[in-house]
Amino acid sequence: MGSNVRRRGVRILAALGLILLTQLGLVAVAGAQGGGPNADGIVDVDPGPHGQGEARHPLLLKTHARQRGAAPQIASAIPSGYTPAQIQAYLGLSGDGSGQTIAIVDAFDHPSVEDDLNHFSAQFDLPQTCGSADADPNNCFHFTKATPQGQPWVNRGWALEIALDVEWAHAVAPKAGILLVEARNSSIFGLLGAVDYAARQGASVISNSWGTNEFRFERFFDAHCALSNAVCVFSSGDDGNPGLYPAYNPAVIAVGGTTLHLGANGAVLGETAWAGSGGGISITEPRPAYQDGIHLNRTRGIPDVSYDADPSTGFAVYDSVAYQGQSGWFVVGGTSAGAPQWAAIVAVADQLRAAGGHGRLNSTAFASGNAFYSLAGTSGLEDITSGSNGPCGSLCHAQAGYDFVTGLGSPRAGIDQALVAVTSSAVPAAAPAP
Repeated sequence: MGSNVRRRGVRILAALGLILLTQLGLVAVAGAQGGGPNADGIVDVDPGPHGQGEARHPLLLKTHARQRGAAPQIASAIPSGYTPAQIQAYLGLSGDGSGQTIAIVDAFDHPSVEDDLNHFSAQFDLPQTCGSADADPNNCFHFTKATPQGQPWVNRGWALEIALDVEWAHAVAPKAGILLVEARNSSIFGLLGAVDYAARQGASVISNSWGTNEFRFERFFDAHCALSNAVCVFSSGDDGNPGLYPAYNPAVIAVGGTTLHLGANGAVLGETAWAGSGGGISITEPRPAYQDGIHLNRTRGIPDVSYDADPSTGFAVYDSVAYQGQSGWFVVGGTSAGAPQWAAIVAVADQLRAAGGHGRLNSTAFASGNAFYSLAGTSGLEDITSGSNGPCGSLCHAQAGYDFVTGLGSPRAGIDQALVAVTSSAVPAAAPAP
């Protein structure tokens, strides 16, 4: 019996040591270069394996071309995929995010992120970062990169994630400030520490395109996003049912995935649930009050809302950090794409709320969840009623009303105004910005 106790003690100490080493950035992260394309020509940027407590980022690439005996072409010299103009026309937002700050939380470092962001902006005639060489002082936006845990090393897969997140938050809310917070590594401890930092800096919304499998004591970490002056937005995962934590945290807005077909002018041609959309029923988080009457399960359901995630209908992203030996323009999908763009929608809504004398959307007593669920069935959200994300019967099929594949649905023109109009009971007055 004594030897068994000693062995258990050794295992516990080893696990604690691994967590400590990971937090210090001394353990290499697997899966940094991803794998080859699947039969549909899609490359998973972060396939794993992943250690306990290590987050992954749900990011997929569309292959441009494949030739026998040659590496698949995943980057090109010219952009393809959806453009900011198409998405802006599709969303029809009434503001540009002025006066708001979108925080982007990611792991590791992107050494040339501001230059790449400006390259993206120049390509699509968006404002440049204030103080950069080509910026118009009267039409620029503030960009800050913070490394509060110390300088991280470069991880090429996470660098591509960072490029997607900052470029597409900017594309949807072009005058919002962007605060990129780089955690030192991809441990959930480091990433949630970066969330804490973003909240302390006064960000109005915090975008997170990462997550991990649910675990027994996850509820102890929920408080990181129970914020009185901001909202956390999380991607729900790219592996269908079940989804990822912290998307299951009832204090956050969880974003699932769809396949969205748009015309060149941004008109919606069709939208169905995407097979990879993370969703399902939590194993530990109780059902929040805002889901009472929405579903009958006793625990939290995700996602809350959805957004285009299919890499076949992906977004143009510029990244100069070579991934699998290639750099330039990528076509990127995954629920990673939805988190920063929904965060930008929230930033625009907060801009309009401020203009009308209302407080920010926030997470006090699940206020952000109350606000979003009060919009069920309204014109700002399109109910997605077809498609599935796995072989688990009705739980894995989109249907009329709320479902565990696409949530309440995808944004449509008027979503920002709808989030302004939510009742004061749904959104308590926010604390003054620090």
